[in-house]
Amino acid sequence: MKLSDHPTVQRAKLHSQQAASAPDEPLSAAWLKELALAAGADDVGLVEIDRPALDDQRDDLLRYFPKTKSLLSFVVRMNREPIRSPARSVANMEFHHVGDEINEIGRAIVEKLEQRGVRAINPAMGFPMEMDHFPGKLWVVSHKPVAVAAGLGHMGIHRNVIHPKFGNFILLGTVLLDAEISETGQPIDYNPCLECKLCVAACPVGAISSDGQFDFSACYTHNYREFMGGFTDWTEQVAESRGKLDYRRRVTDAESASMWQSLSFGANYKAAYCLAVCPAGEDVIGPYLLDKSSHLQQNVKPLQQKVEPVYVLPNSDAAEHVARRFPHKPAKLVGNSLRPRSIDQFLVGLPLVFQRNKSASLDATYHFTFVGETSRRVTITIRDKSIAVEEGHVGQANLAVTADSQTWLGFLAKEKSLVWALVRRKIRLHGPPKLLVAFGKCFPQ
Repeated sequence: MKLSDHPTVQRAKLHSQQAASAPDEPLSAAWLKELALAAGADDVGLVEIDRPALDDQRDDLLRYFPKTKSLLSFVVRMNREPIRSPARSVANMEFHHVGDEINEIGRAIVEKLEQRGVRAINPAMGFPMEMDHFPGKLWVVSHKPVAVAAGLGHMGIHRNVIHPKFGNFILLGTVLLDAEISETGQPIDYNPCLECKLCVAACPVGAISSDGQFDFSACYTHNYREFMGGFTDWTEQVAESRGKLDYRRRVTDAESASMWQSLSFGANYKAAYCLAVCPAGEDVIGPYLLDKSSHLQQNVKPLQQKVEPVYVLPNSDAAEHVARRFPHKPAKLVGNSLRPRSIDQFLVGLPLVFQRNKSASLDATYHFTFVGETSRRVTITIRDKSIAVEEGHVGQANLAVTADSQTWLGFLAKEKSLVWALVRRKIRLHGPPKLLVAFGKCFPQ
């Protein structure tokens, strides 16, 4: 039988002809929202792929699903009291349960769309991610900016989306659709964040500053200790231990049990206190407005007073914060395994691991010239406790660094010696070497 004579092929051709003759109308926004709500979402927003707010992730979205024309963003409300509990097992059970619910809702939406002939995918709420990209961008879609663009809330100073009704007690999901939508949403016209700074007060590592700055590496190192980089650091502790007694000196029995729990049940957050104490949102704010002191005593103080290990990088701003602000919380010095494997990852990651307080006395411009496998010229300026990374050599350098790109990456990963690299002229300095030392102090690892 010829392929063209096969009954399946003939039916497929007929369906294709019928689809081609049907008018190509946008999907009804009202129908899509009703579909998502019926699947279990608590609120829904829609946004077109061409929205300027998605400029920085459009290429990634189209790489993973080239047919994307629109995005459906949805939220599922979490129960507040479990998240507020000092028992992190209670909070993490809520995170995991709602996270699974998000993924099931996304899948149900895609199933209904497929039945209607609309192609769509639902990337994971969290895990699984594209781990072959670690430590670069692992996620298919950045749910938070999509939710903001779709009108589901705004980011608070703690970098979580705050829904106008549910507050920050939500998790987010996104569906990518191969269809135009009749009407899309717009960002809401106010930020639900109260700027009460309770998240600043509760964060054990000082990742959130009262002026709005955010220390990514501090949050990543502690809160995500049993995720990705922290897990890698733990495995290296196992590998480096000379035996069981040496391992016990490095890692407590409780830490080993906690890692086993994350591996068997699901990776657990160590804090997420910024979510727990936030009073924003119409459904949440009532008790806070009625008695702010009670909110502080019931929801903030127990987390501040909890005795628990806090994971920090050696010589970091976070280590100093714990010693000063929470001396009753033992600081555990660890690594986070954020080892860039490309010059691009190194440059993109610099602002994320930059330590503001460690840079307080530094005012310098660095010209980096990378040669070898990767050729790149970059200017890095550290001034007024801030960092700027620019392409090309801009202005007058206080220190010029010329480095073989692979040698530099090996030095950052502690796989190659700086002294060896200088002697072999794989790394060359033009200017005071002490400025390279000062540069390194801004990025403890």
